[in-house]
Amino acid sequence: MQNLLPEPPATLLPGDDEAEAALAAAREADTDEAYASVAAQHPTFSAAWAALGARAMASGQVVAAYAYARTGYHRGLDQLRRSGWKGHGPVPWSHGPNQGFLRCLHVLSRAAGEIGESDEAARCAQFLRDCDPAAGDALSST
Repeated sequence: MQNLLPEPPATLLPGDDEAEAALAAAREADTDEAYASVAAQHPTFSAAWAALGARAMASGQVVAAYAYARTGYHRGLDQLRRSGWKGHGPVPWSHGPNQGFLRCLHVLSRAAGEIGESDEAARCAQFLRDCDPAAGDALSST
């Protein structure tokens, strides 16, 4: 059956040059403290939370990764809603400012799976694909 309703327009989150610059500096420093500083100074910036979550996953700190990713996910949902998102529709991976939210969703799915929350892991993985299949493809190797 074909859906006759038009798909909602893509949601494009606004950029944050100051937070992006802080995150670039944290990448240079490559310490947990540098990334935590970005999240503390820019708490609505999902990319900082995603980076913290990915670092925690890489070092086996799954509960911390889950907490970081969930924080960034919720901050991203707030931004999506402020940008006109109604709970469904594309959130393109190709738009750089969307990537922090999408990365949080990916880390949240992985961490949920690791702590035995298989239903949440599956929901998050499906939500990521629903936002943009390209995001799932890009992040599946991380």
